[in-house]
Amino acid sequence: MPGAGLVEGRTALVTGAARGIGLAIARILSEHGARVVLTDQDAALAAEAAEGLGGGAAVSSLGCDVTDEDAVTAAVGHAVERFGTLDIMVNNAGITRDATMRKMTLADFEAVVDVHLKGTWLGVRAAAEAMRPAGSGSIVNISSLSGKSGNFGQTNYSAAKAGIIGLTKAAAKELAPRGVRVNAVQPGLIRTAMTAAMPADVFAAKEADIPMRRAGEPHEVAGAVLFLACDLSSYMTGTVLEVGGGRLI
Repeated sequence: MPGAGLVEGRTALVTGAARGIGLAIARILSEHGARVVLTDQDAALAAEAAEGLGGGAAVSSLGCDVTDEDAVTAAVGHAVERFGTLDIMVNNAGITRDATMRKMTLADFEAVVDVHLKGTWLGVRAAAEAMRPAGSGSIVNISSLSGKSGNFGQTNYSAAKAGIIGLTKAAAKELAPRGVRVNAVQPGLIRTAMTAAMPADVFAAKEADIPMRRAGEPHEVAGAVLFLACDLSSYMTGTVLEVGGGRLI
């Protein structure tokens, strides 16, 4: 709903925002009046995504490796320097390195845990430093239903996504007295480039297990993030919203 202004005048930083769910989140926050910083490990893709949102004075982008403490601190600093404040932080960046435990390498386990869990922790910590002085702010972490149920061939991804829930709840307790809220979203099967690579029969079988009998769209995850970012959820912290069409109920 362009022009609705649920986050009018606020500054948002979204990691992994060059495509998919991250881009959908950046777009809906921008449509609702936020100044948005899009980050991605690929700076050129982040810049292209920012241009797709219309560019201009209210949109910025930069490259950011979320596993690099200095890079995450710099991204938050960029948002504050460019727009004067940081009001919304969305820790969305992620990767997959799927394999059964027998075949998964330690490097692939560590890479996924580092991006998802360490990357989210670094994002929460850096954002909190910027938000504490203002006595307000909303941090939204992107987990996954695989962190609730576990997915075959994803011991790394499922562990990291489960860890994000524990991190979210612990951080929410620490930051609530400072006026900073920390919540999480757990998407289920969402149509992205990652799921598009799945064999058609596997994708269809997963859809059949969902009560709503369809996969979700990135904008449907983005809508939940918008809710948690705006004042409609002002008395919510440490919560986890499932966006999965009824899967796992």
